[in-house]
Amino acid sequence: MLNRKTFISWVLTALCGFSLSAQAQTSQPIRFLVGFPPGGSTDTVARLLAEKMSVVLKQTIIIDNKAGAGGRLAAQALKASPPDGLTFMIAPNATPVFQTLLYPQDVLKYDMLTDFTPVGVIVSYPLALAVGVQSGVKTAKEYVAWVKANPKNASFGTAGAGGHTHFSGIQLGKAIGMDLQVIPYRGNGPLVTDLLGGQVPAGVMTAGDILPHQKSERVRVLGVFGAKRSTVLPDVPTFKEQGINIDTGDAWTGMWAPANTPKDKLAQVQNALKYALALPEVRDSLINKATLTPDFHSADEMDVLLRKELAYWGPVIKATGFTPAQ
Repeated sequence: MLNRKTFISWVLTALCGFSLSAQAQTSQPIRFLVGFPPGGSTDTVARLLAEKMSVVLKQTIIIDNKAGAGGRLAAQALKASPPDGLTFMIAPNATPVFQTLLYPQDVLKYDMLTDFTPVGVIVSYPLALAVGVQSGVKTAKEYVAWVKANPKNASFGTAGAGGHTHFSGIQLGKAIGMDLQVIPYRGNGPLVTDLLGGQVPAGVMTAGDILPHQKSERVRVLGVFGAKRSTVLPDVPTFKEQGINIDTGDAWTGMWAPANTPKDKLAQVQNALKYALALPEVRDSLINKATLTPDFHSADEMDVLLRKELAYWGPVIKATGFTPAQ
Protein backbone atom coordinates (compact mmCIF):
# COMPACT_ATOMS: atom_id res chain seq x y z
CA MET A 1 0.00 0.00 0.00
CA LEU A 2 1.28 3.48 -0.98
CA ASN A 3 2.15 5.84 1.86
CA ARG A 4 0.92 9.44 1.73
CA LYS A 5 4.21 10.88 0.45
CA THR A 6 4.55 8.28 -2.31
CA PHE A 7 0.90 8.69 -3.33
CA ILE A 8 1.20 12.49 -3.62
CA SER A 9 4.39 12.10 -5.67
CA TRP A 10 2.65 9.62 -7.97
CA VAL A 11 -0.36 11.95 -8.47
CA LEU A 12 1.85 14.95 -9.24
CA THR A 13 3.84 12.90 -11.76
CA ALA A 14 0.65 11.70 -13.44
CA LEU A 15 -0.81 15.21 -13.61
CA CYS A 16 2.42 16.56 -15.00
CA GLY A 17 2.46 13.84 -17.65
CA PHE A 18 -1.16 14.58 -18.57
CA SER A 19 -0.39 18.31 -18.82
CA LEU A 20 2.61 17.69 -21.08
CA SER A 21 0.57 15.30 -23.21
CA ALA A 22 -2.24 17.82 -23.61
CA GLN A 23 0.24 20.56 -24.39
CA ALA A 24 1.89 18.36 -27.02
CA GLN A 25 -1.46 17.57 -28.54
CA THR A 26 -2.57 21.20 -28.84
CA SER A 27 0.83 22.26 -30.15
CA GLN A 28 0.76 19.85 -33.08
CA PRO A 29 1.06 21.82 -36.31
CA ILE A 30 -1.78 22.20 -38.77
CA ARG A 31 -1.06 21.32 -42.38
CA PHE A 32 -2.40 23.22 -45.36
CA LEU A 33 -2.12 20.95 -48.40
CA VAL A 34 -1.57 22.82 -51.66
CA GLY A 35 -1.67 20.96 -54.96
CA PHE A 36 0.59 23.41 -56.78
CA PRO A 37 4.24 24.52 -56.55
CA PRO A 38 5.44 27.31 -54.25
CA GLY A 39 5.06 30.79 -55.70
CA GLY A 40 1.74 30.29 -57.49
CA SER A 41 -1.46 32.07 -56.53
CA THR A 42 -2.88 29.17 -54.50
CA ASP A 43 0.38 28.81 -52.59
CA THR A 44 0.50 32.57 -52.01
CA VAL A 45 -3.00 32.56 -50.54
CA ALA A 46 -2.18 29.59 -48.31
CA ARG A 47 0.98 31.18 -46.90
CA LEU A 48 -0.67 34.53 -46.28
CA LEU A 49 -3.54 32.89 -44.40
CA ALA A 50 -1.27 30.52 -42.49
CA GLU A 51 0.65 33.44 -41.01
CA LYS A 52 -2.48 35.15 -39.68
CA MET A 53 -4.58 32.12 -38.77
CA SER A 54 -1.79 30.55 -36.73
CA VAL A 55 -1.95 33.51 -34.33
CA VAL A 56 -5.69 33.03 -33.75
CA LEU A 57 -5.51 29.25 -33.49
CA LYS A 58 -2.30 29.39 -31.41
CA GLN A 59 -0.87 26.60 -33.55
CA THR A 60 1.87 26.49 -36.12
CA ILE A 61 0.56 26.08 -39.67
CA ILE A 62 2.84 24.54 -42.27
CA ILE A 63 2.32 24.54 -46.04
CA ASP A 64 2.68 21.11 -47.62
CA ASN A 65 2.99 21.43 -51.41
CA LYS A 66 1.77 18.26 -53.12
CA ALA A 67 2.22 19.64 -56.60
CA GLY A 68 1.01 17.81 -59.68
CA ALA A 69 -1.94 16.32 -61.54
CA GLY A 70 -4.02 19.49 -61.39
CA GLY A 71 -4.35 19.30 -57.60
CA ARG A 72 -5.33 15.63 -57.44
CA LEU A 73 -2.24 14.67 -55.42
CA ALA A 74 -3.17 17.11 -52.67
CA ALA A 75 -6.76 15.86 -52.65
CA GLN A 76 -5.56 12.26 -52.39
CA ALA A 77 -3.33 13.25 -49.48
CA LEU A 78 -6.27 14.95 -47.78
CA LYS A 79 -8.39 11.82 -48.09
CA ALA A 80 -5.59 9.76 -46.55
CA SER A 81 -5.32 12.15 -43.56
CA PRO A 82 -7.14 11.48 -40.29
CA PRO A 83 -10.17 13.73 -39.58
CA ASP A 84 -8.56 15.29 -36.52
CA GLY A 85 -8.68 18.97 -37.48
CA LEU A 86 -4.97 19.10 -38.28
CA THR A 87 -5.05 18.76 -42.07
CA PHE A 88 -6.81 20.97 -44.61
CA MET A 89 -6.57 21.53 -48.36
CA ILE A 90 -6.56 24.90 -50.11
CA ALA A 91 -7.44 24.54 -53.79
CA PRO A 92 -8.93 26.47 -56.72
CA ASN A 93 -12.34 25.41 -57.96
CA ALA A 94 -10.66 23.77 -60.96
CA THR A 95 -9.63 20.88 -58.69
CA PRO A 96 -13.07 19.93 -57.27
CA VAL A 97 -15.02 20.84 -60.40
CA PHE A 98 -13.07 20.10 -63.56
CA GLN A 99 -10.88 17.30 -62.21
CA THR A 100 -14.02 15.59 -60.90
CA LEU A 101 -15.83 15.90 -64.24
CA LEU A 102 -12.88 14.91 -66.43
CA TYR A 103 -11.40 11.90 -64.62
CA PRO A 104 -12.94 8.57 -63.52
CA GLN A 105 -12.91 7.44 -59.92
CA ASP A 106 -10.04 5.00 -60.43
CA VAL A 107 -7.86 7.97 -61.42
CA LEU A 108 -9.16 10.43 -58.82
CA LYS A 109 -9.22 7.99 -55.90
CA TYR A 110 -11.56 10.34 -53.99
CA ASP A 111 -15.04 11.83 -54.14
CA MET A 112 -15.18 15.58 -53.50
CA LEU A 113 -18.74 15.41 -52.16
CA THR A 114 -18.36 12.48 -49.75
CA ASP A 115 -14.69 12.24 -48.79
CA PHE A 116 -14.27 15.91 -47.86
CA THR A 117 -16.15 18.58 -45.99
CA PRO A 118 -16.04 22.26 -46.98
CA VAL A 119 -14.65 24.94 -44.67
CA GLY A 120 -15.24 28.06 -46.75
CA VAL A 121 -14.56 30.03 -49.89
CA ILE A 122 -11.46 32.20 -49.53
CA VAL A 123 -11.06 34.36 -52.64
CA SER A 124 -12.55 34.79 -56.08
CA TYR A 125 -11.01 36.15 -59.26
CA PRO A 126 -12.41 36.93 -62.71
CA LEU A 127 -11.68 35.20 -65.97
CA ALA A 128 -11.33 37.56 -68.90
CA LEU A 129 -10.99 37.66 -72.68
CA ALA A 130 -8.02 39.68 -73.91
CA VAL A 131 -6.75 40.56 -77.39
CA GLY A 132 -3.57 42.20 -78.62
CA VAL A 133 -3.76 45.90 -79.42
CA GLN A 134 -2.72 45.12 -83.01
CA SER A 135 -6.20 43.63 -83.55
CA GLY A 136 -7.80 47.07 -83.27
CA VAL A 137 -10.64 45.52 -81.27
CA LYS A 138 -11.84 47.52 -78.26
CA THR A 139 -15.15 45.92 -77.16
CA ALA A 140 -16.75 42.50 -77.02
CA LYS A 141 -19.12 43.42 -79.85
CA GLU A 142 -16.21 44.52 -82.00
CA TYR A 143 -14.53 41.20 -81.22
CA VAL A 144 -17.57 39.29 -82.46
CA ALA A 145 -17.60 41.27 -85.71
CA TRP A 146 -13.83 40.78 -86.07
CA VAL A 147 -13.83 36.98 -85.76
CA LYS A 148 -16.87 36.62 -88.01
CA ALA A 149 -15.18 38.72 -90.67
CA ASN A 150 -11.86 36.90 -90.14
CA PRO A 151 -12.56 33.22 -89.32
CA LYS A 152 -8.81 32.56 -89.10
CA ASN A 153 -8.90 34.55 -85.86
CA ALA A 154 -11.67 32.41 -84.36
CA SER A 155 -9.37 30.83 -81.74
CA PHE A 156 -8.16 31.61 -78.26
CA GLY A 157 -5.29 30.54 -76.06
CA THR A 158 -5.56 29.12 -72.55
CA ALA A 159 -3.08 28.07 -69.88
CA GLY A 160 -3.62 24.37 -70.61
CA ALA A 161 -6.55 22.27 -71.71
CA GLY A 162 -9.46 21.05 -69.63
CA GLY A 163 -9.89 23.92 -67.20
CA HIS A 164 -12.18 26.81 -66.40
CA THR A 165 -10.66 29.11 -69.05
CA HIS A 166 -10.83 26.42 -71.73
CA PHE A 167 -14.53 25.75 -71.33
CA SER A 168 -15.40 29.40 -70.72
CA GLY A 169 -13.95 30.15 -74.14
CA ILE A 170 -16.01 27.33 -75.66
CA GLN A 171 -19.13 28.78 -74.03
CA LEU A 172 -18.30 32.21 -75.43
CA GLY A 173 -18.16 30.69 -78.90
CA LYS A 174 -21.63 29.22 -78.42
CA ALA A 175 -22.98 32.55 -77.18
CA ILE A 176 -21.75 34.41 -80.28
CA GLY A 177 -22.53 31.64 -82.76
CA MET A 178 -18.89 30.82 -83.60
CA ASP A 179 -16.88 27.64 -83.22
CA LEU A 180 -13.92 29.06 -81.32
CA GLN A 181 -10.92 26.74 -81.29
CA VAL A 182 -8.84 26.39 -78.14
CA ILE A 183 -5.04 26.62 -78.28
CA PRO A 184 -3.61 25.20 -75.04
CA TYR A 185 -0.35 26.59 -73.67
CA ARG A 186 1.92 25.44 -70.88
CA GLY A 187 0.85 28.20 -68.51
CA ASN A 188 -0.16 31.82 -68.84
CA GLY A 189 3.40 33.07 -69.32
CA PRO A 190 3.87 31.64 -72.84
CA LEU A 191 0.28 32.56 -73.71
CA VAL A 192 0.83 36.21 -72.77
CA THR A 193 4.06 36.29 -74.78
CA ASP A 194 2.27 35.08 -77.91
CA LEU A 195 -0.68 37.37 -77.30
CA LEU A 196 1.62 40.39 -77.09
CA GLY A 197 3.43 39.28 -80.22
CA GLY A 198 0.29 38.60 -82.22
CA GLN A 199 0.91 34.86 -82.61
CA VAL A 200 -2.46 34.09 -81.00
CA PRO A 201 -5.50 36.34 -81.64
CA ALA A 202 -7.03 36.16 -78.18
CA GLY A 203 -6.59 34.65 -74.76
CA VAL A 204 -8.96 33.55 -72.01
CA MET A 205 -7.15 33.76 -68.70
CA THR A 206 -7.30 34.80 -65.09
CA ALA A 207 -7.47 38.57 -64.93
CA GLY A 208 -4.46 38.89 -62.62
CA ASP A 209 -2.16 37.39 -65.25
CA ILE A 210 -3.14 39.94 -67.88
CA LEU A 211 -3.70 43.00 -65.67
CA PRO A 212 -0.14 44.42 -65.90
CA HIS A 213 -0.31 44.33 -69.70
CA GLN A 214 -3.76 45.93 -69.67
CA LYS A 215 -2.35 48.78 -67.58
CA SER A 216 0.55 49.24 -69.99
CA GLU A 217 -1.94 49.19 -72.89
CA ARG A 218 -0.20 46.31 -74.62
CA VAL A 219 -3.40 44.24 -74.62
CA ARG A 220 -7.07 45.04 -74.29
CA VAL A 221 -9.26 43.12 -71.88
CA LEU A 222 -12.67 43.05 -73.56
CA GLY A 223 -14.91 41.46 -70.95
CA VAL A 224 -15.14 39.31 -67.84
CA PHE A 225 -17.10 36.08 -67.72
CA GLY A 226 -18.78 36.54 -64.33
CA ALA A 227 -22.16 37.98 -63.41
CA LYS A 228 -20.72 41.26 -62.13
CA ARG A 229 -17.68 43.45 -62.56
CA SER A 230 -14.64 42.56 -60.55
CA THR A 231 -12.80 44.72 -58.03
CA VAL A 232 -9.64 43.61 -59.83
CA LEU A 233 -10.85 44.99 -63.19
CA PRO A 234 -13.56 47.51 -62.24
CA ASP A 235 -13.43 49.28 -65.62
CA VAL A 236 -13.96 46.11 -67.66
CA PRO A 237 -17.64 45.28 -68.26
CA THR A 238 -19.11 41.80 -68.13
CA PHE A 239 -20.13 40.12 -71.37
CA LYS A 240 -23.76 40.38 -70.34
CA GLU A 241 -23.39 44.16 -70.00
CA GLN A 242 -22.27 44.14 -73.62
CA GLY A 243 -25.22 42.14 -74.88
CA ILE A 244 -23.58 38.70 -74.97
CA ASN A 245 -25.52 36.17 -72.94
CA ILE A 246 -22.80 34.31 -71.06
CA ASP A 247 -21.96 33.91 -67.39
CA THR A 248 -19.52 31.13 -66.57
CA GLY A 249 -18.75 32.58 -63.15
CA ASP A 250 -15.59 33.73 -61.46
CA ALA A 251 -12.88 31.31 -60.49
CA TRP A 252 -12.46 30.84 -56.73
CA THR A 253 -10.31 29.19 -54.11
CA GLY A 254 -11.65 27.31 -51.11
CA MET A 255 -10.63 25.23 -48.13
CA TRP A 256 -11.61 21.61 -47.37
CA ALA A 257 -11.09 19.15 -44.51
CA PRO A 258 -11.40 15.36 -44.44
CA ALA A 259 -14.95 14.10 -44.02
CA ASN A 260 -15.99 13.52 -40.39
CA THR A 261 -13.67 16.20 -39.01
CA PRO A 262 -15.24 17.26 -35.68
CA LYS A 263 -17.58 20.23 -36.01
CA ASP A 264 -15.86 22.18 -33.27
CA LYS A 265 -12.52 21.87 -35.09
CA LEU A 266 -14.14 23.01 -38.35
CA ALA A 267 -15.76 25.97 -36.58
CA GLN A 268 -12.44 27.06 -35.06
CA VAL A 269 -10.66 27.02 -38.41
CA GLN A 270 -13.56 28.67 -40.23
CA ASN A 271 -13.66 31.48 -37.66
CA ALA A 272 -9.89 31.95 -37.98
CA LEU A 273 -10.23 32.03 -41.77
CA LYS A 274 -13.00 34.61 -41.59
CA TYR A 275 -10.95 36.71 -39.17
CA ALA A 276 -7.82 36.61 -41.35
CA LEU A 277 -9.72 37.61 -44.50
CA ALA A 278 -11.12 40.66 -42.71
CA LEU A 279 -7.69 42.02 -41.75
CA PRO A 280 -6.85 45.18 -43.74
CA GLU A 281 -3.29 44.02 -44.46
CA VAL A 282 -4.54 40.68 -45.79
CA ARG A 283 -7.14 42.32 -47.98
CA ASP A 284 -4.54 44.76 -49.30
CA SER A 285 -2.10 41.97 -50.14
CA LEU A 286 -4.75 39.87 -51.86
CA ILE A 287 -6.25 42.70 -53.89
CA ASN A 288 -3.22 44.82 -54.76
CA LYS A 289 -0.43 42.24 -54.89
CA ALA A 290 -2.11 38.93 -55.77
CA THR A 291 -5.00 40.51 -57.78
CA LEU A 292 -7.50 38.35 -55.90
CA THR A 293 -10.73 39.41 -54.22
CA PRO A 294 -11.26 38.34 -50.57
CA ASP A 295 -14.62 36.62 -50.81
CA PHE A 296 -15.44 34.57 -47.73
CA HIS A 297 -18.43 32.23 -47.98
CA SER A 298 -19.50 29.72 -45.35
CA ALA A 299 -19.12 25.97 -45.64
CA ASP A 300 -22.78 25.56 -46.56
CA GLU A 301 -22.56 28.25 -49.21
CA MET A 302 -19.44 26.67 -50.66
CA ASP A 303 -21.14 23.28 -50.84
CA VAL A 304 -24.05 24.82 -52.77
CA LEU A 305 -21.63 26.61 -55.11
CA LEU A 306 -19.63 23.45 -55.80
CA ARG A 307 -22.73 21.38 -56.58
CA LYS A 308 -24.08 24.15 -58.81
CA GLU A 309 -20.86 24.29 -60.81
CA LEU A 310 -20.68 20.51 -61.18
CA ALA A 311 -24.25 20.52 -62.51
CA TYR A 312 -23.51 23.39 -64.93
CA TRP A 313 -20.20 22.19 -66.33
CA GLY A 314 -21.01 18.49 -66.59
CA PRO A 315 -23.22 18.80 -69.71
CA VAL A 316 -20.93 21.47 -71.20
CA ILE A 317 -17.87 19.23 -71.02
CA LYS A 318 -19.79 16.19 -72.25
CA ALA A 319 -21.04 18.14 -75.30
CA THR A 320 -17.47 19.05 -76.30
CA GLY A 321 -16.35 15.42 -76.32
CA PHE A 322 -13.11 16.52 -74.67
CA THR A 323 -11.10 13.84 -72.91
CA PRO A 324 -7.86 14.67 -71.06
CA ALA A 325 -4.60 12.86 -71.68
CA GLN A 326 -4.20 10.06 -69.17
